[in-house]
Amino acid sequence: MPEHHRIAIVPARNEEDAVAGVVEELRAFDPELDVVVIDDGSEDLTAARAAAAGAAVVSLPFNLGIGGAVQTGFKYALDNGYDTVIRLDGDGQHDPQQIPNLLAPLDRDEADVVVGSRFAEGAGDYKPPFARRAGIRWFAQLVSLLTRQKLTDTTSGFQAVNARAIRLFAADYPHDYPEVEAAVMVVRHRLRILEVPAQMRGRETGRSSITMLRSLYYAIKVTLALLVGIFRRRIVPLEDS
Repeated sequence: MPEHHRIAIVPARNEEDAVAGVVEELRAFDPELDVVVIDDGSEDLTAARAAAAGAAVVSLPFNLGIGGAVQTGFKYALDNGYDTVIRLDGDGQHDPQQIPNLLAPLDRDEADVVVGSRFAEGAGDYKPPFARRAGIRWFAQLVSLLTRQKLTDTTSGFQAVNARAIRLFAADYPHDYPEVEAAVMVVRHRLRILEVPAQMRGRETGRSSITMLRSLYYAIKVTLALLVGIFRRRIVPLEDS
């Protein structure tokens, strides 16, 4: 088991221009923080630049998508004995200096999953394009209804989770808009989820793979998945080991 029990997992696909900066920022923030980049079938130098910056790298042989990449990261954390995971994207939009805000509720044992919300009070003035903003708002309202807890940002990829959530996510993690379904899954497994304000930086390189048509497709697909999930009665919480 590692002496230091916290690890940052960074899913990345074709982020050769940004990923080294993300790793370097994480190491500057905390030189003791381990970092693993999950290279999701990139066709560029993402893996090489992440490794050169000092991260461990797990390269997937083909593109699994964000959910598969994130689950791979949680499996890596579980297999290597980490008890806290910080998850952030490989495009440089998440600021490592805000990590203490995510870790504080875990350290106080107030939550199992802490989400950096771009829309919580105090998070700044992040304004995504209209279609994405509408989708984020729809999912936030739907998930709030299903979990009976007010959530404002159910698509945030900036999170910190404890050992209980690591075990859950390593065993089972949704694959499409994973954060949305994962929020419901967390509550149904009787884990605690909490939001804290988090500011989002603009994407400096590359471009998002989420188009308006794809957003609409996933919105319908994930909504149906969530509604079907309501009728699944047999949910067995993971036993604490």
